[in-house]
Amino acid sequence: MQNVFIKKDCDQLIDRINQLKSDSQPLWGKMSVDQMLAHCNVTYEMVYDDIHKKPNAFMRFLLKSFVKNKVVDESPYPKNIRTAPQFIINGGRNFELEKERLISYINKTLKLGENNFEGKESLSFGKLSSKEWNNMFAKHLDHHFSQFGV
Repeated sequence: MQNVFIKKDCDQLIDRINQLKSDSQPLWGKMSVDQMLAHCNVTYEMVYDDIHKKPNAFMRFLLKSFVKNKVVDESPYPKNIRTAPQFIINGGRNFELEKERLISYINKTLKLGENNFEGKESLSFGKLSSKEWNNMFAKHLDHHFSQFGV
């Protein structure tokens, strides 16, 4: 698994983003490439931007009990896995803007570094280790970049 806290790995992720074109087609799934980029940005919005509501205590309990380990472990996501409602992107998005945002979030995460994420709280899963944060970021990006053949 790539490491979002290592420049070489971030450069590889950004290279994959830059291989995408506004008319890139998915190998599976329903999202367009602009929707996929916006979808990937949601993970980072939840960390850096105060625009997503924190789940209530019961929902957090369910997420931590039944979803967290599948999200933060190193096993890849299967194709066509269901996503949480806040990650569903409806309508078209600006491809270039979403691409720039995602690259900016990747660079911000790299700059802040691994220590910044050790014990950092996730909106959905509570406190995570930096390894869990890395796994969540890296495998989500890899899943969707593979979806679009890059």
